[in-house]
Amino acid sequence: MTGKHAAWVDDSGMNCSTIIVGKKASATGRVLVAHNEDDPNCFVQSHLVPRAVHVPGETLTFADGTAVIPQVEETLGYYWSEFRALHGEPFADAFLNECGVLVVSNGCVGSKVPEDGSVTGGIGYGLRHLIAQRAHTAREGVEVAAALLEKFGYYSARSYQICDKEEGWVLQVTTGHNFVARRVGDDEVYYIPNWYTIHEVDFSDTQHKNFYWSKDLVNYPMSHGWYTPAKGGDFSDFDFAAVYQSGGFDIPSNQWRSDLAWRQLTGAPLPHRTFSVKAPKVYGMEELKAVLRSHYDGHEEDLKTDPAMSPHRYGICRDTTVESLVVEFADDPALTCMWRAFPRPCAAPFVPWYCGMTQLPPGHEWIGPKASLASHFAVDASELAYDPQQAYWSFHLLQNIMEFDYQYCQDKVHSDIAAMEAQWAVTKPEVDEAYRRLKAKEPEAARQLLTDYTAAQAQKAWLWARSTAQGLVDSKYKSNMDFWRSKL
Repeated sequence: MTGKHAAWVDDSGMNCSTIIVGKKASATGRVLVAHNEDDPNCFVQSHLVPRAVHVPGETLTFADGTAVIPQVEETLGYYWSEFRALHGEPFADAFLNECGVLVVSNGCVGSKVPEDGSVTGGIGYGLRHLIAQRAHTAREGVEVAAALLEKFGYYSARSYQICDKEEGWVLQVTTGHNFVARRVGDDEVYYIPNWYTIHEVDFSDTQHKNFYWSKDLVNYPMSHGWYTPAKGGDFSDFDFAAVYQSGGFDIPSNQWRSDLAWRQLTGAPLPHRTFSVKAPKVYGMEELKAVLRSHYDGHEEDLKTDPAMSPHRYGICRDTTVESLVVEFADDPALTCMWRAFPRPCAAPFVPWYCGMTQLPPGHEWIGPKASLASHFAVDASELAYDPQQAYWSFHLLQNIMEFDYQYCQDKVHSDIAAMEAQWAVTKPEVDEAYRRLKAKEPEAARQLLTDYTAAQAQKAWLWARSTAQGLVDSKYKSNMDFWRSKL
């Protein structure tokens, strides 16, 4: 790589993207969230964790932290996307709990607070678990996280997106005990790649209508010489992102993804590290799916006419993308739908998974939640070997086959995906209505309806991925053989 890209920092594990649409800018009238999780060498499985009652004095510990955390009397049930890797992945998992509270995150590069152990933090991986277990609303999720961060401290630089049907909150944390949270406005749209985006903080918002912050948020950078207010005691010029993030944040991948996302969301790129803007239009799920699937078409180095060139070098849908979610919240949390595509959304359909399902679709979990939590940072290599009984591997194989000749494969794959998603756009509202009618008389049967529908659609997508992978291999083989025979 030459020219301005010669100093490209290796950020292969820092390419997540998240969009939040406020409820007044959403076609559903509720918050919409879209998220691509990017982590190299990770494999995703799903879990359902039931609501639980705990004994007095019970505590929690997580393998990556030192905190011993008192457990609450009762924890909520939740869905959990777990990203497993040989050496453990502390900052990737996604959660949606039974109250309809979603938690996803993005790493934030270039924090001035060192991550070398000189600043201690007792909690990392466990924070998202605890939000899912304890938060009945997105706002409460921020408050749960704030209390834990104040008491135990954190050991990374990260942005958490904590959302429900009414509100979308962004919590940005540093190593140590400092954090700031800001609510995305109801008429706004938010996008983040992997940098801090919260700038001004309204310290007069003591009722926390739009902001939360740690007690030492300003004093800490002042004591380190990173910030001096223009007027003594007046912190109106305090800019969290500028104060806490070093100049190393402007890696090309962040810049390219920021430009690509904002161009699709608003019609033009916006200044880097923009938090949110007033939405210029109303957004539906299709617009958000398109952003998550987007490649960097038109980039000066995009050799898209070369069949050997992968389109995943620069885009939002990347070589490291492991799962893609568009979350459609509902008034009844059981009807909240996670539209899941994995690993990459350009090579897989967004399949409807209901929050109210009582069992996972077969083939999407290989180790149960208790064993998975215990072994999350000690994964045995044998479980990451190819297994045709697990759905993940069919999608993994299909996307990798596409990389041999993306141009050849994409028309078939994309047309099939469009057909499946068009069908779900018709049948899913019918299931919603059937659930509502059934719930009043037979609530258990209503939940079973959601479970059966989710399982059937997940199975349909799995069988499609398996047969399409084989079909593409056979078709390409025949094409090559026909070509060579024509030369005889």
